[in-house]
Amino acid sequence: MSNDTDKKILEFLSKQQWPTTTEDMAKALEITWHTAQVHLMRMYAEGKVMYRKVGRQNQWWINKNYKKNMGK
Repeated sequence: MSNDTDKKILEFLSKQQWPTTTEDMAKALEITWHTAQVHLMRMYAEGKVMYRKVGRQNQWWINKNYKKNMGK
C-alpha cells in the first residue's frame, strides 16, 4: 500500500470541516473510488480514521485521538 496515498488522504481529511464521502475524496485526490476505499478501510482498522454509513455512502473523518498526534 502506498504511504503517499495515505498521507494525501489524511491531509485531505484534516482540512475538512465535516465528514466526507469516499467518492468526494477520490475525486479530489484524483484516485479511484476503490483505491480510496481500500486505504480508508485499512486506516480505519489502524485507528487513524473513523466512518459511518449514511444510506449507501461511507462518511469519513480523522479519529480525534490520531489527529492530536499527527504533528508529533
